[in-house]
Amino acid sequence: MTGTLINAGAIVIAGIIGLFLKKGIPDNISRTIQDGLGVLVIIIGIQCALQGENYALIGVSLALGAVIGEWRRWDERLNELGRKFEKRLMGESESQFVKGFVSATLLFCIGAMAIIGALEDGLNGNYQILLVKSMLDGIFSLIFAASMGLGVIFSAIPVLIYQGGISLAAGLIKPLLNDAILNNITAVGGVLIAVLGINLTGLKEIKVANLLPAVFLVPIFMLILGWVGMRI
Repeated sequence: MTGTLINAGAIVIAGIIGLFLKKGIPDNISRTIQDGLGVLVIIIGIQCALQGENYALIGVSLALGAVIGEWRRWDERLNELGRKFEKRLMGESESQFVKGFVSATLLFCIGAMAIIGALEDGLNGNYQILLVKSMLDGIFSLIFAASMGLGVIFSAIPVLIYQGGISLAAGLIKPLLNDAILNNITAVGGVLIAVLGINLTGLKEIKVANLLPAVFLVPIFMLILGWVGMRI
């Protein structure tokens, strides 16, 4: 959970700094920062994707994952859940504290980077993805806290619970996963991270959540092929 602890700490520290920025941050500066970090995310994703050992299997997993994601409307459902969660918590009060808490929580928790980064941290102790996410979350925490106040800082609590739970669960299944499976999971995750980077730069809006099933299909396919005696 090292990466998750760093992530939560970055949200808190940056949020505190944001509270002192009464006038907020100029839009042009925040946009340029986001573009630069988006390019960095793309590079990190490519590096992870190059660790794959069976790109045919990775391609099949991505294709079938996209079918499942579109069929079950993962991206739409996540967005709908976020809207319902926000509406229920905010109610009729329009509290800035609650608004900041909900908005930041949705931004920091619902996304491919949180899931894949926590899996990587739990499976092999690699928290590089969560370090990059910490940078992104820190920037947004600072910006959000400057405009919406103290509630943004408290979003670190659900981040700890959400990402930490994924990391702990990933550790329980580690004995079932060999190096080849881990490398291919990392490669699929790298593709999704690169896609997320593209979204951050604004080059194209891709429904990353609809590709997430591919992360779970890779180990399933590889374990099945191993059990039937096929070379992976």
